[in-house]
Amino acid sequence: MKQMKKMSEIGLNGLQDDRIKYENKILKSTNPKNHNSDNGQGDILSLPKGWEIKKLGEVVDVLDNLRKPITKRDRIEGEYPYYGATGVLSYVHNYIFSEKLVLIGEDGAKWVSGDNTSFIAEGKYWVNNHAHVIRPNRKVILDEWIVYFLNFSDLTPFITGMTVPKLNQEKMKSIPIPLPTLPEQQRIVSILDKAFSAIERSRNNAEQNLKNAKELFESYLQGVFENGDWETKKWGELCDFVRGPFGGSLKKNVFKESGYVVYEQKHAIHDHFNQLRYFIDEEKFNEMKRFEVFSGDIIMSCSGVTLGRVAIVPDGIPKGIINQALLKLTPKKNVNVHFIKHWLRSSIFQKIIFDYSGGAAIPNVPSAKILKDIKIPCPSLKEQERIVTEIEIVLNESKRLEGIYQRKIDDLEELKKSILQKAFAGELRSPEGAASANDGYSPSEKKNKISPERA
Repeated sequence: MKQMKKMSEIGLNGLQDDRIKYENKILKSTNPKNHNSDNGQGDILSLPKGWEIKKLGEVVDVLDNLRKPITKRDRIEGEYPYYGATGVLSYVHNYIFSEKLVLIGEDGAKWVSGDNTSFIAEGKYWVNNHAHVIRPNRKVILDEWIVYFLNFSDLTPFITGMTVPKLNQEKMKSIPIPLPTLPEQQRIVSILDKAFSAIERSRNNAEQNLKNAKELFESYLQGVFENGDWETKKWGELCDFVRGPFGGSLKKNVFKESGYVVYEQKHAIHDHFNQLRYFIDEEKFNEMKRFEVFSGDIIMSCSGVTLGRVAIVPDGIPKGIINQALLKLTPKKNVNVHFIKHWLRSSIFQKIIFDYSGGAAIPNVPSAKILKDIKIPCPSLKEQERIVTEIEIVLNESKRLEGIYQRKIDDLEELKKSILQKAFAGELRSPEGAASANDGYSPSEKKNKISPERA
């Protein structure tokens, strides 16, 4: 099993390394110093016969001067798409473009390989000043060729600005793009369209399977607590409650570079206790000792959409306290901490806690007095331990399935990148990518001839 996984990882890492080398060659090919000679190390991209490298600005017309932003307040709702850096933002009553054009995110977009930096707009529509608008010279380059290439490429070397990252017009026009003949572009784009359509279907199936696996466990967990014929007790009878200190107790000026840890909301949300950012000295720690966390305590997020997320404090973590956004729960005698944790993670408790928040824009945990009166099913300690064992078995199987489907999704993304790498190196000779996606195997699984069920 480990060997198979390692082989898969090696295969994917190899694809990624090849893609990075290719992109570096593209960039170096546009440097005039590199055009006259090769340094013997293969830095210059060896293009197929009939291909050349052009700067984007040489093969498109830039129509940025026609863009017009409309503030949210001034927008009148209508039928025409209103585009920004990442796509359609809303629909407005008028339009300024009525032709097929390529839009490229200027600011507020993402420019890493695989991001949808660029997209095609058609029909009648409006574009604000956060997306570049270009009209390809269709005698030499296809709209789709530009979009595929830009979304394949890592454009971060062309981004300026630290506070507000931006792909300005000058940098955008300087992006190098490989240019085969128009018929060759049409052939490659046709293959990419078919392959990506098949990959998208496979991805949708994997995402639905991932969603189903998560929902199946959540349904099972709800059934455990709904169907048990057990007595109920008030939550306050099962746990001691300590709400985090007032915010004023932990002002910025009390934090030190090291010392006792101040645990945050993210530690409960993500169920991990690393990435420690805030510390206090011994004097402050002793002053706030009531908020100290111990192994076996439960910490709970107290506000926002993550209200009610919980984690058990593990053994061996650095000594510290909770901050104002956490609630500390210490289970009493004859209470299994994992039984309480699973109940808190069930949809039953999640509904209770959000109902008590009263539908506020930012949900907040109710008072400890209200929490302590919430009724919890409470079988014997022996029965709690048996139930926890069964839940953990189902949970582990659920996680295993989720891992399979997530790896399939990740592998499909790598498959897209590897197909695009071949496309822009002139090596895409047949629609093999579509077959790879259609047969249900991810690239690493296909390479090793194993099915997801056996992974």
